[in-house]
Order: sequence, then C-alpha cells, then structure tokens
Amino acid sequence: MDCRLRPDESHGGEGLTAARRLDGTACAAQIRSEIAPRIAAFIQRHGRPPGLGVVLAGEHPASEIYVRNKIKTVAAAGCYAELFRLSAGATLDEALALVTRLNAREDVDGILVQSPLPEGMGPGAEQRVFDALDPTKDVDGFHPYNVGRLVQRRPTLVACTPLGCMELLEREKIPLRGRHAVVIGRSDIVGKPMALLLLHQDATVTICHSRTADLPAMARTADVLVAAIGRPGFVTRDFVKPGATVIDVGINTLTTQAEVFRCFPEGSRKRAHFAEKGSVLAGDVHPGVEEVAGALTPVPGGVGPLTIAMVLRNTVTAAENRVS
Repeated sequence: MDCRLRPDESHGGEGLTAARRLDGTACAAQIRSEIAPRIAAFIQRHGRPPGLGVVLAGEHPASEIYVRNKIKTVAAAGCYAELFRLSAGATLDEALALVTRLNAREDVDGILVQSPLPEGMGPGAEQRVFDALDPTKDVDGFHPYNVGRLVQRRPTLVACTPLGCMELLEREKIPLRGRHAVVIGRSDIVGKPMALLLLHQDATVTICHSRTADLPAMARTADVLVAAIGRPGFVTRDFVKPGATVIDVGINTLTTQAEVFRCFPEGSRKRAHFAEKGSVLAGDVHPGVEEVAGALTPVPGGVGPLTIAMVLRNTVTAAENRVS
C-alpha cells in the first residue's frame, strides 16, 4: 500500500499547492494490517488476546477523545482493552495503587496512563506514576528503564508519537542519513525521544525550544522539521527551507474566532467548520507552510492515527515479550 496522496492534494483543502501530503491514516491502516497476524498467532498460542489497560484520571475533554480512539483501535484489532477511571479528585496514592494492581494482572500486557493527570495529584505526579509502571508493560515508553534503552539504541518499547513519526518517514522514503533534522520541542514525551530516534538513523539533530535564539533561522536549516510545541500555527513559512519535510505533531483545539482567523485564510473550509461547530483542530504548523515545504503531515490525519497504531503495536510487542 502506498501511504502517499497525489502531489496536487492540498493540506486541509485550503486550495494551496506544492507540498506532498503525508497521509498518516493510510499508513496506520497498513501498520494495523501487518500486526493482525501477530495478534492471531498470540491468541492461538496462549488462548487469550494481548491486553491493554488504560488509566484515565479526571475529565479532560481531549484526553477523553484520545483514550476512546486508543481503546477502540486496540479492541477492533482483536485485543483486550479496558478503561480504568480515576475521578478528578483522586489522589496520587490512588493512582499508584491502580498501577500496582495492573502490574500484577496477567491478562494486562500493556499499561497506558493518559496525561495530563489532575493538578491535585501534586507536582511530579506523572513521573512518579510512570516510574511505578512495570517497564515491560510500559507501552508509552516513559519509564526510565525504557528511556535508557532508547538512549543506548537498544529500545524495546518507545514513546508512541515519535515512533509513529519515524514509521511515516521510513514508509514515505524520506532520507535521514546525513540530513539535518530540527525538532522544535524538548518534552520527555515527544521532543527528546524524537531527537534520539532521528539521531539513531544517522541524521544530524538540533533540538530547539522557547529559549532558542532566532528560532525561525535555525528551523530554516532543516531538511526535516518536526514541530511539537502545542502552539497552533506557530511554525510559519519563514521557518521552513524550500522543499523540506515538515512533521506536524501538534493537535490543538481552537475555540475562538481570533485563533481560527489567524491560522486559516479567508475562504478556508476550517473557517466554515468553525462557524458550524464552534471549534476546529489545528496543528503547530501554519497552513501557508504547504507553499514552501516539499512534504507535510496534515492535521488531523497525519501523526495522530500513527500514534494510536503504535499503541497497538507496542501492546502486542509487550505481550509477546512477556510470554517469550
């Protein structure tokens, strides 16, 4: 299956031309089809499906959507997937106790703790919860053990979003060896593991962030530019070298007319969608970048589906490794 769309299909239907659209939805479907025989073989050999437990604390609207999509995808593939809820007022001790119970369950091969956790759990709560996970069940790759293995270039379970980005780059045959990759964002969840994965493919990597001097000029040196900062439309065409590959990790919900008008031009379908629904999704990359970039991921339909596909693949990998 070819993951690519035709070169004349524009980003978000905005009527722009140039950048090739990198279709994460098609690539995710391809990955799921490749995983299906592994799931069937596991069930036949062990008499049960690979199992995923998802912990969701509080009532964060975006997290509700992410978790629903993850559970739906994993279950549709033939795996066991169960949601474990904690109230918005749950304590850190309650979260740790739930993780301990899931660590001990033989039918749960993978555990995913959806972030963010409620602020009431206190500073550092997420890291303490990630640290409490059985590293062999840590399908998000956030446990220090799994991060250390990634640093040493012998990973087992890797953070799903950067892993999905790498799958897309590989399947789209985007060259990395000897190329300059710039990652905007230094989070433990995306920025840092993304940089390591690119480095392991022999790219020369620069990590940029809010303190980087002349960020647009640094970004313009990139052959591959990854935007992972959570600021809608932040990366404009001034950030992009002509012909560069741009991976937009951001998924931002815009709820004000000012935000929508800043990110999307007059006549855009996104403006019409906002007028109808009252909100619209936008990436970290401004739509105008399509006039400069050589290849670009859309939002939605780019990195998001690949992240979920990697949750499925990591769940199956964790199950296989636990019984091997």
